[in-house]
Amino acid sequence: MTQADRPVRPGTTGAARRPRQSPTELNLTFADEATTRRQSTDLAEPEWLLVDRLAALAAFAALPVESNALYTTYLDLRNARLADVAPAMPELARRVRPEGASGDLPEGAAGLIEIGEQGVSQLVLSRDAAKAGVVMETLAAFAARDAAGFQQSIEGGATLPEADKLAQLTRALWSQGIHVAVPAGLRLEQPILVRWLLGRPGSAVVTRTLIEVGEDAEAHVIEELEAYRPAVACAEGEEVPQAFFSGTSEVRLAAGAQLSMGSLQNFSIDEVAFIHRHASIGPAAGLHWALAQLGGRLVRSRVDNRLEGNGSSVEQVEIVFGSEDQLFDLTSFTRHIGRDTTGNLLSKGVLKDAARSFMKGLITIEKSAIGTDSFLGEFGMNLSRQARAVAIPSLEIDQPDCRRAMHSSSVGPIDESQLFYLESRGIAPDDARKFIVLGFLEPVVARMPLESARDRLRELLEAKWDAARQAAVA
Repeated sequence: MTQADRPVRPGTTGAARRPRQSPTELNLTFADEATTRRQSTDLAEPEWLLVDRLAALAAFAALPVESNALYTTYLDLRNARLADVAPAMPELARRVRPEGASGDLPEGAAGLIEIGEQGVSQLVLSRDAAKAGVVMETLAAFAARDAAGFQQSIEGGATLPEADKLAQLTRALWSQGIHVAVPAGLRLEQPILVRWLLGRPGSAVVTRTLIEVGEDAEAHVIEELEAYRPAVACAEGEEVPQAFFSGTSEVRLAAGAQLSMGSLQNFSIDEVAFIHRHASIGPAAGLHWALAQLGGRLVRSRVDNRLEGNGSSVEQVEIVFGSEDQLFDLTSFTRHIGRDTTGNLLSKGVLKDAARSFMKGLITIEKSAIGTDSFLGEFGMNLSRQARAVAIPSLEIDQPDCRRAMHSSSVGPIDESQLFYLESRGIAPDDARKFIVLGFLEPVVARMPLESARDRLRELLEAKWDAARQAAVA
């Protein structure tokens, strides 16, 4: 094994990193027609779904990994080693908890669905939610219950970005999925918890999550992306086989609907994750994203917000806390189409050791979007000389009659004046740095819909800070 092939240790310089990998070298050997056909046969799917998968596979083969020329320079796949990963197929016999088994629900939750490489391990919906008409099921159950509705939701890939290579990969090869539907007029105050427990070395999991909120309804969803086992150690000079996750969250909000969606990603350091979120927001509907990225070796996260209805709105906050040689590639596209739409988007990254983040955002205001109010902010905090954060906010405006259209960005170390203020009040320097960093990331923590999720995120952020501090001392 050459030096270039060895993993980067915390605190090492960029010279020890792997050689840069071309976008054309994303070697997913299972993304072929034979695998797609075999998977469709194994899952006993209808012919139209196989046709849809093959169309997506052709798009995946034809598209570049990055189609936006502005962002091509900031594409780095050197941490991905996916040639040997193989799809994890769910077992046909799944263990499903009976409806109304509320004793298994986390406190304060209306529903829980837990899925791993082999399929569903828990599916629990409270009696009140089920009685009110809430649907929480696997995509396989959705297809069996309502074949026409399933086809309308899936066929053609309208809820995924058509020019994104990796989104088309998910459309072609998904084997697991979730469907959540909240009926019109229902205010579901307690959140639904969607938990993925993944990370088996050499395993590829490709999933889709469909969320539909009916007219004038309100819902809260929390997504947890967790490593199902501690990190695996190998002998010196050997690498743990990587795990791969490619997943989507596809949201449809009807007129007047409100959805708060929180996501906490804490995969193991041996995971590569490609995550897509796409939302179609109807008239007077509102969407709130609160996204936290902590784990993974290489994470590409893309959010597409389409403000289609008049008076629709989106609020999006995404944070990153990176260490070692983690790479977080965050992209946000928000398209204003209806009149009097509002968008507030904020990305924040804290980086230690040799971690890197790319924060890329584009707000598009179409000619029809009179009265738009939109803001995009991207801010990075580098805690070491090797860490690197890049912020690239941008606007594309075709309608001059806007209330607001602006962006802001900055990247730098901890503010020395803030440190001086805290230390002058008797706070130890390391504690002062910790308070500043955790306060910098608090906007996402505070927006998590469930108190236990907020507590869990705060614990993970503190644990990551303490681990990085101990490594630095060692």
